[in-house]
Amino acid sequence: MISSHLNFKNKHILVVGDVMLDRYWHGGTSRISPEAPVQVVKVSSVEDRPGGAANVALGLAKLGVRVSLVGVVGQDENATALENALTQSGVECHFVTTDSLPTITKLRVISRHQQLIRLDFEEREDTLSQNQAVADKVAALLPDANAVIYSDYAKGCLADVSTLIGLSNEASVPSFVDPKGDDFSIYQGATLVKPNMVEFEAIVGKCADLKEIEQKGLELRERFGWQSLLVTRGEDGLVLLEEGKNSFSLATAAKEVFDVTGAGDTVVAVLTAIYTTSKRFSDAVDYANQAAGYVVGKLGTASIDADTLEAIMFARSHSTNFGVLSPESLQEQIKLAQLNGEKIVFTNGCFDILHPGHVAYMKQAKALGDRLVVAVNTDASVKRLKGEKRPVNDLTHRMAVLEGVGSIDWVTWFDEDTPLEIIQTLTPDVLVKGGDYTIESIVGAEHVLEHGGEVKVLSFVDGYSTTSIIEKANN
Repeated sequence: MISSHLNFKNKHILVVGDVMLDRYWHGGTSRISPEAPVQVVKVSSVEDRPGGAANVALGLAKLGVRVSLVGVVGQDENATALENALTQSGVECHFVTTDSLPTITKLRVISRHQQLIRLDFEEREDTLSQNQAVADKVAALLPDANAVIYSDYAKGCLADVSTLIGLSNEASVPSFVDPKGDDFSIYQGATLVKPNMVEFEAIVGKCADLKEIEQKGLELRERFGWQSLLVTRGEDGLVLLEEGKNSFSLATAAKEVFDVTGAGDTVVAVLTAIYTTSKRFSDAVDYANQAAGYVVGKLGTASIDADTLEAIMFARSHSTNFGVLSPESLQEQIKLAQLNGEKIVFTNGCFDILHPGHVAYMKQAKALGDRLVVAVNTDASVKRLKGEKRPVNDLTHRMAVLEGVGSIDWVTWFDEDTPLEIIQTLTPDVLVKGGDYTIESIVGAEHVLEHGGEVKVLSFVDGYSTTSIIEKANN
C-alpha cells in the first residue's frame, strides 16, 4: 500500500488518443410526438464534457497531475469548446487540427436521469501527414513525462500506435494502453495493456472461468512483450497478469452501477497516476478498482479527485475508532465519517468539572448531526484563560469523563487560547457554542460557514456552572 497522502504535483503524464466532446441535452418528457410514436423532450439545458482520451486527461488533472494531451480535432466550434473546458481544468492541449473532419462529438439526450438516445458525429481519417504530426508532438513531450497513456477509441489518432510505443520505449517512459479492435499486435512492447472482457475475448476467444482467463492472458502478455496485462471484467472485478508474479485479482468495488460511461477512462487514469508514485502494479490496480467503483455510481462521464480517492482507500482499510484521539487521528476519522455521509458536530470548552448542564448541552449538540466532537483546552490553555488555580482536574481526567458521556463520539484537545486552529484542521459540518453569543462572535464560525457548514448557539441549562461548584466547595 502506498502512502495515505496522495500527491501527484510533481508528476507529468502524457495522454495521446482519440479526443471527443460529450454533449448532453437535458429536458423533461411529458408527451408523445404526433408525428411518430416517440417521446418529446423539451430541452432545458445543454452540458459539454470532455470525452474519450480527453476524459482520461481530465481525470488525471482532477487528481492533481500535470497533464499534456495530444489528439486530433476539426476546425470547428466543438473543438474550441473542448479545448476551453480542458484548459480551464488545467490540461495542456497539443492538438493536431484538420480541416477535413469534424471534432468527434457524441450527443446524449437525457430525461429524468435516463439516457434516451445517443447521436454520434464522427468520421475517421488516418493520413500519413496526420500520423506524423501526432508522432512529432509525442516525441517533443515524452522527455519530460513520467508516463504516457495511449487511449485508443479506433477513431484514427492512434492509427500508427506502434511507432508511438516505440518512441516511448526509446525515451524510457512507461506506456499504458487502453486498447481497441481485434489486433493487439499493434501494441507490441507496451508496459501495460488494459482491455475489458469483451475486447479480451475478441482476441483470445471465450473464457469459461478465471483460470482460463489467466492462462490465455499469460500467453497473450508473453506474445506481445507486455510487462503487465490488466483485464477489467465489469461486475466480476479485474485480474492483473504481471511478468514474474502470480496473477492478482480483485472483486469489483462498485456498490451500485448507475452509468458506466467513462469508467474505463478512470481506471487507466488512476492506474497510471498511482504507478508513477509507487512503481507497483498491484497498488495501482487496487486504487483504480476503487475509483471505478465510485464513478459508475455517477450519471454521465465522471471522474474522481485525489481527496475522495484517498478517503475511499482509508475507509476500506480502517475501522472507525471512537473515544479520545489526537487531532491528527481525529482528522482521518472525520474524513471517513463524512465520506459515509455523516454530519460532524463540533463544540469545545474547558469542562473542568462536568455537571448536568454540560450533559444536557451535549445531547442538544449531538441532535444536530450524526457525530459529536468535543475539543478540550489543555491544562496550560486553561491556566492562561482561568488563572493559576485552574484547572481543578487535569486534561487526562477531563477527557476520560467526557469520553463516558453517551452523546459524545470523539474527544480531542487543543493547546491554543482559542479553538480556531483545530476547527480549521477538522472542518466540521456544524459548529456549536453554548451561551450568550452571536454567530459572528464565535471563533471559527467564518471558516465553517465558508465551507458550507452551519453555526448554532445553544443555551446552557440554568443553575449549573463550574465556577459556582468550585465556590460552593470552598465555602
